[in-house]
Amino acid sequence: MKKFGKALLALLVLLLLAAALFLYWPLTQRSVPAASNDKPVDVVLVGAGIMSITLATYLQELQPDWNIQVYERLDGVAGESSDGWNNAGTGHSAFAELNYTPELPDGSIETKRAVGIAESFEVSRQFWSHQVKEGRLSQPSDFINPTPHMSFVWGDDNIAYLHKRQQALVKNPLFYGMQYSEDPKQIQQWAPLLMEGRDPKQKVAATWMPLGTDVNFGVITRQLTTGLQRSPNFSLHLNHEVSALRQNADKSWNVTVKDLKSGTETTTHTRFVFIGAGGAALKLLQMSGIPESKDYAGFPVGGQFLAFQGQDVTSRHGVKAYGMAETGSPPMSVPHLDARKLDGKPVVLFGPFALYSTKFLKHGSWWDLYSSVTHNNVGPMLEVGKDNLDLVQYLMGQARLNDADRQAELVKYFPNAKPGDWKLVTAGQRVQIIKRDPLKGPVLQFGTEIVTDKDHTIAALLGASPGASTSPPIMLDLMAKAFPEQMKAGWETRLREIVPSYGRKLNDSAALVNEIRTLTSQTLHLPYLEVPVAADAAASAPATAPAPVKPPAKEKRNANEELQAL
Repeated sequence: MKKFGKALLALLVLLLLAAALFLYWPLTQRSVPAASNDKPVDVVLVGAGIMSITLATYLQELQPDWNIQVYERLDGVAGESSDGWNNAGTGHSAFAELNYTPELPDGSIETKRAVGIAESFEVSRQFWSHQVKEGRLSQPSDFINPTPHMSFVWGDDNIAYLHKRQQALVKNPLFYGMQYSEDPKQIQQWAPLLMEGRDPKQKVAATWMPLGTDVNFGVITRQLTTGLQRSPNFSLHLNHEVSALRQNADKSWNVTVKDLKSGTETTTHTRFVFIGAGGAALKLLQMSGIPESKDYAGFPVGGQFLAFQGQDVTSRHGVKAYGMAETGSPPMSVPHLDARKLDGKPVVLFGPFALYSTKFLKHGSWWDLYSSVTHNNVGPMLEVGKDNLDLVQYLMGQARLNDADRQAELVKYFPNAKPGDWKLVTAGQRVQIIKRDPLKGPVLQFGTEIVTDKDHTIAALLGASPGASTSPPIMLDLMAKAFPEQMKAGWETRLREIVPSYGRKLNDSAALVNEIRTLTSQTLHLPYLEVPVAADAAASAPATAPAPVKPPAKEKRNANEELQAL
């Protein structure tokens, strides 16, 4: 018996040592090659997706003499979440996404988040419009196309909610033109596939916004990259993976990269680093060792869609139709039937279906999640996991789905769909943020977050939604945090030429909405609606005036939950 006890104790000690080794690994820094450049380059961007390339485009316009280096582990740009097949391609303006407009306890509709999302997308339109004029982006129809956005619901409570939502939103100039209907014939005219074959006794309602768009972020990324390469101060290094980040005494950085073809490592000396590597950004931020990196962990979630490419389907669906998450399901489960243009051809996608994976990238490693766990974040991860058992159960349920289950979900939105008409496609990976909140403690945070060090020498973008569609305003925020001196010294003036509304809120002025949308609609070949200037009065009123309510007995420690996305 004593021998057994000793053996058990020895095993326990070994397990504790293994756990400590795992959580504190690596124990020492390995040696890396010395920097090959004595004079530091100005900026190193890690990852060649929509975020890094958008930032590089801004910087090249604002500071054309800066030397910018981009390192990408794949053999081409936009190969992960930016690729057209790896996301829904929605130009997120909150026209259709019901999770952006929650119903408050007093029955009113909260519109602040929706207005903010709409404002952000107008900035994106201005940025892309400017790039078209400058010749960095070509024919607009290659990357952005008019695609009305719809919300579609059934059931008395959901119908009442949708009507209140439309009434609340149209008071804002940015949402002028949104139509509401409970007439099956009108809804069928907007979206035939939603109504054909549906039980005529089922009560339905929909909103329809003609100003919606479908965006191919992969095309934008590739075309902007081509524009950047015209400058001798820009270099793109494909098949190069960052293997070490070391800060020097003067606060500059040494970035060590591995050539994945030859296996050799080289080091670049730089004044500033941006980590825009999508799901891999967390691990690279941890690699930097800055104190701010210790506050974060990640939770990966993938997505799958049902893809229709037959002309009998694609020719009869020209909208993005968003539904409502099932009762008890997380916001990330919101289903939508999307008209897309991919590889120059029309496509219809339905989904998303969650796909659990420990990978942080679609082309990543199954070890990604485990290697991101450290002694700094293991506690917060366990706390957040305990607080989000419903999300865990949802993901487990999604993992058990078969084709018959997916077909059953599909016919709720496309009643006449046939199983043989679609194929299952896997989209990109998303990594939701787990962070330490100063008030709530560890939280699962949805949306995107910019992390910078106190010296403004390194920045990383973590998170997912709304992501690519608001990459230009996100990069504006990043520059304000990372380059405050340059912003004050002249960048802000130049930015007003790139983004004419910079520093102003469109929703505060119908006249300004008309001015900006006229400009971008003409350049991007998008539809335009003149907003009555009288709408200013409504916009100046508070979006909601909720009555005070008592907090729930147990508050879930999640931040920006309405921004959940696959």
